[in-house]
Amino acid sequence: MPRKPPLRVKVRRPCKVKPPGPKKRADDPLARLPMYVYMNAHLEWMRVISYSPETVRTNRHGLRRFLVWCDERGLTQPSDITKQVLERYQRHLFYYRKADGKPMSLGAQLGCLLPVKLWCKWLARENHILYNPASELELPRQGKRLPRVILSVPEVEAMLAQADVQMPAGVRDRALLELLYSAGLRRTETANLALYDIDFTRRLAVVREGKGRRDRVVPIGERALQWLDKYVMEARPLLLAHEHPMLFVNDYGEPAHPDFIADRVRKYKDYAGIRKPGAAHLLRHACATHMLEGGADIRFLQAMLGHASLETTEVYTHVAIEKLQAIHAATHPARLHRQESAAEAPPAEREALDALLAEDDAA
Repeated sequence: MPRKPPLRVKVRRPCKVKPPGPKKRADDPLARLPMYVYMNAHLEWMRVISYSPETVRTNRHGLRRFLVWCDERGLTQPSDITKQVLERYQRHLFYYRKADGKPMSLGAQLGCLLPVKLWCKWLARENHILYNPASELELPRQGKRLPRVILSVPEVEAMLAQADVQMPAGVRDRALLELLYSAGLRRTETANLALYDIDFTRRLAVVREGKGRRDRVVPIGERALQWLDKYVMEARPLLLAHEHPMLFVNDYGEPAHPDFIADRVRKYKDYAGIRKPGAAHLLRHACATHMLEGGADIRFLQAMLGHASLETTEVYTHVAIEKLQAIHAATHPARLHRQESAAEAPPAEREALDALLAEDDAA
């Protein structure tokens, strides 16, 4: 008689130890400064008029840096802040060198100057100072930069294939990656999604209070929707620690934080052997670029990504150069093989040439 396979012994796996909560905050060392009170009042005003928590946190960091700089130079009252003082601070940021000897980027300099400029405007409006010293302050001009890294379609597919879909956490991660790539969401928008924000019938997601507190509706691809359905029906109940409406949960069954989402993407990027910087935003860039190369209209792409200005979306037209490559290969004389006629050209090159000729005729 054939031997029966041995019985599998069930082993109870130890639960992950939940990290301790935040430590009790010590007294703020800047509380002794006279301008500290004005800074807190300004941040409270920002919260009252519905600035986002992230903006308030960023402005707090920038103002604290400015208060330390003022204290080192004996500037203690808001009336001590003049246009000349602000220009000195701007030069200080320009010549500042980090621990590795590199200067601050233009974005970091603006991140330090913009909170100060808004604070000075508030001080003048609240009559704490006679006039706004930052009203004529010229900020650094920041050029339009392209995304540093764009993942190709094979690289994205390699990332998606790394998730172990035999485990509930792997199903969650696969659904998360598919949604990021299909809908082009930001990591904070993804973390804020609730179960009722996914409409499986209409195949869309409702992003509530995205960047700039703007709501929008984005479509979800069929493949991503299937993985989301599998996650919601099978994996999420096994991962959930207590009932809450948020769509994605972390390893402890609690609502996922944006940092957790970035760590998941970074983990699978490393598993796929992709040695490129970035995390969750890489899939957003890849979604926009691949759709643009596939023929998507830039206006629809702007609405999908939630950009307030079309100029922000136009950045992707400079990295989606598939048609430009086809035109270059068809027209540049320094090529390895050249067709004798346009009829012998590949379909992609022939289509690009026809579009180029049509533009010339229209001009």
